[in-house]
Amino acid sequence: MRKAAVLALPALAVAGYLAFERLAEARALAPMQAEVLAMRADLDRAPLTGADLPAAPPPNIVLIVADDLGWRDVGYNGSEIATPVIDGLAEDGLELTRFYAHPTCTPTRAALMTGKSPMRLGISNPLSKNNPAGLPLSEATLADRLGEAGYQTALVGKWHLGARNLAYHPNARGFDHYYGNLTGGVGYYDKVHGGGYDWQRNGAVARETGYATHLLAEEAAAVIEARDPTRPLFLYAAFGAPHLPNEAPAEAIAAQDHIADKHRKRHAAMVGELDRAIGTIRDTLEAQGIAEETLIWFLSDNGGLVAEHPLRKLPEPFFSMAIRHRLGVDVTPVFADFVRVNLNEGGSDNRPFSGGKQSVAEGGVRVPSFVHWPGQIAPGDYRYMATVQDIAPTLLELAGADTGDAAFDGRALWGPFLTDTPAPVMDYIIQTNVGTAQTALYRFPHKLVARGGEPALYDLHTDPFEQSDIAAQHPEIVRTLSEALAAFPRGADIAIPLQEVVDDPDFFGGTEDRAPWAEQAYAPASAAADPNR
Repeated sequence: MRKAAVLALPALAVAGYLAFERLAEARALAPMQAEVLAMRADLDRAPLTGADLPAAPPPNIVLIVADDLGWRDVGYNGSEIATPVIDGLAEDGLELTRFYAHPTCTPTRAALMTGKSPMRLGISNPLSKNNPAGLPLSEATLADRLGEAGYQTALVGKWHLGARNLAYHPNARGFDHYYGNLTGGVGYYDKVHGGGYDWQRNGAVARETGYATHLLAEEAAAVIEARDPTRPLFLYAAFGAPHLPNEAPAEAIAAQDHIADKHRKRHAAMVGELDRAIGTIRDTLEAQGIAEETLIWFLSDNGGLVAEHPLRKLPEPFFSMAIRHRLGVDVTPVFADFVRVNLNEGGSDNRPFSGGKQSVAEGGVRVPSFVHWPGQIAPGDYRYMATVQDIAPTLLELAGADTGDAAFDGRALWGPFLTDTPAPVMDYIIQTNVGTAQTALYRFPHKLVARGGEPALYDLHTDPFEQSDIAAQHPEIVRTLSEALAAFPRGADIAIPLQEVVDDPDFFGGTEDRAPWAEQAYAPASAAADPNR
């Protein structure tokens, strides 16, 4: 045998193995893709034009947000993770099969609280724990408006809309009661974020032992039981699960022995504990006799974190060099470790969509969501586009709240939900500036994606997996959407310089090396700290 042929054998073997892997992946994705294609909406159906709708009494509202939950992390989307409570509520409610969040947590939570685009608010990325600003103080929150309409308001869980200033904390933004963490994520047992203990109740440090998801479920149940029965309740249950770190009770992990990958296994255990926590909320509503008077809206704040980045297996010092080149900052060993954990330990599954958290691909933003209200909304699927920016106007309409001159970027969807019709099309813009800036504009069924260079265009009705860029065939649509994206109002960016984040990373869990975050609040905010005030 010739030497060249001998040398070629390993390369041929590798190529054959990779081809086999791609074939196996394609076979695994085929049924998932078929399932998603079955969710296509009837685009010929006329939008709702103001039909007379039955008046609904102002409901109790329970808004449940999971953190970094992937599309295929729930049983009703075909996951190997058992989520019987979530599945049951989705089956008995209205599943939103084309629901969109933003690529990361703070932008989604800002949109949730205001009904406005994070781009308009100057929020493009997760807020660092050291950021002196937060959700612009000029904005009335969903809690503010519901409180004015007579609701009791409570937040149990993650805030992430301003940690270093009392003026941005939940009790100053419309919530009568607050229990949980201010920052982006804590250790499930130690409650530490970035070196500081971050667990509080109404401004006071709460040194509590136990697993965070369990504690939040217990607090949510206590809020429901202690409510004033003469007034409606708004409970925002913002769970940290299944966000990193991958921590769960030993028995919960052991229950996932059918999963081989260690990160996926722990992630599944965290999802299972989240499901049981939601069951606690459901059971408490039923025990209090108010289940039929309560609307539950469930969603994930973004797509799941997946361990698929090509940089994640690079050894040092090449890994730090690659991060420095990608982010344009001086990388410390501590920050390199933080990045590596995020790239390696993600356990979500966003298939059949590509991408994940921090990406404008569909896997980063198309997330599980449903609305459940027994006797008021019939079980089924809502297959038209809905977004996190639609939640506030929808709930405020149901509550009969005065929205004043609020200029929402979302739409009230209760009428479309009841009549199974699309709402009038509104542009929906997502963005992330982690590494390479990425922006996308949706004007359904089209999606314009800008990552630098020439933009890409997709028809999500026929191509929900973004496999065929049709920009060359439709230059007029590209031009129109590009102009709309360029013209959209942008608030002054409230982010602190990335180098400051790198120098003091936002680790999730770990050793305390400073005062608790509830005790580190600065003096009341000034206009200088909030460029959008």
